[in-house]
Amino acid sequence: MDFELAFTDQEITPWGGMVLMKRMLDHLQFEQALKTFQFPPKQSNRGYEPEQLVTQFMLSVWCGANRFEHAEVTRHDSVLKDLFGFKTMANFKAIMRLLKRFTRQDNDRISHQMYRWLFDHLKLDGLTLDLDSTVMTRYGKQLGATRGYNPRKRGRPSHHPLMAFISDTRMIANCWLRPGNTSSSNHVQAFLESTLQNLGNKRVSLLRADSGFSDNSFLDHLEEQGLNYIIALKQHAPLQKALIDAQGWWLIDEGIDLVSFEYQAPSWSRPRRVIGIRQDTQRREDPKGKTLSLFSDQEQWQQYRFSTLVTDLTLPTQEIWRSYRGRADCENRIKELKYDFGADSFCMNEFWATEASMNLVMTAYNLMSLFRQAALRSTVGKVQPKQIQHTLNTLRYRLFAKAAFITRTGRKNYLNLVMDVKHRTWFEGVWDRTKTFDKPVTFSPVFTP
Repeated sequence: MDFELAFTDQEITPWGGMVLMKRMLDHLQFEQALKTFQFPPKQSNRGYEPEQLVTQFMLSVWCGANRFEHAEVTRHDSVLKDLFGFKTMANFKAIMRLLKRFTRQDNDRISHQMYRWLFDHLKLDGLTLDLDSTVMTRYGKQLGATRGYNPRKRGRPSHHPLMAFISDTRMIANCWLRPGNTSSSNHVQAFLESTLQNLGNKRVSLLRADSGFSDNSFLDHLEEQGLNYIIALKQHAPLQKALIDAQGWWLIDEGIDLVSFEYQAPSWSRPRRVIGIRQDTQRREDPKGKTLSLFSDQEQWQQYRFSTLVTDLTLPTQEIWRSYRGRADCENRIKELKYDFGADSFCMNEFWATEASMNLVMTAYNLMSLFRQAALRSTVGKVQPKQIQHTLNTLRYRLFAKAAFITRTGRKNYLNLVMDVKHRTWFEGVWDRTKTFDKPVTFSPVFTP
């Protein structure tokens, strides 16, 4: 079939599905909330309002930007400009100039306000909080980018942010950017206090963390605060001996044995309950844990991989082990933040500017998480822990990448979506469910002590 070349003056966007996010933000009164956060003011009367720059930055992230320069894609989209009510779209350099004006005090204050505002729209009590850290490799001389633990790019400078996740809602409760040579537990008590402030009146039923957070001072702090915890342990020599001497191992699954015993590490102030897990390499395809280095020459222990947990809970051993396994979802959240939201890509020379961009990415992530869990399910208030959660990359091309153009009839504006008939009813259903954001969205806790 032969074709002739033709042109049209019709303004068309490839991101018509973003009308759903705009509708959700309107029901959340996002624009009004931004005006209360007191961003660093614009430096010129001709400058863009900081609220627009923040919204435009998040919009670019949702549409696939993982560099500041990628914001130019949405900048030249006239339909998105009209959809979000901007007179003109800002250059990406205007966004960078705003971020450079952030100070440490600005980051602490604004990020706290953003988290509190969002969590006020959630109805949840007794949540599960997961602490984790990650490595973000840098390729320049950015402030705070230093050589530290970097398993994939050894010797490269990096940042080492500390993060808190809400397992029940698959959201982020806090994020601190730190230099690359910082240990996982550095300033963790202050970070936990900041996280609890972000959550407002939301009660934490369980805190989970990996072995980087198992030092005695943090365990004492959790017990003083009355926070239930399950934390992995580093298998130092005394703990390895205790695992070998432990009595009462019992089989709970094919190739998995558990044991519970009292143990006091040399650095601990008192004994605590420890759960031992051993997995048989000959009976399981992908065993978790590590070999005991002290007993590597003894054949009867070579076939096992061991891991250990410390807890203040009195629940059955099997329930504690299963509760901790849910913490593995943190890795999925971190991967999505890096691959789909570009959390490790919006890096600037100024340390606090980089943290500011990261906090905005976290907010963009939380808003998208709220949207896909509330608007993309038929019944609000019945979130199941194992419910399929499509990544942003999947939603971007299944839901948001819809060609559209705006027409005006009388005083009404219409966004005309190019969509086949069989998908129109489903899309209208999602459109109608965005009304639910007028009220707090209910979530069910994944852990009940």
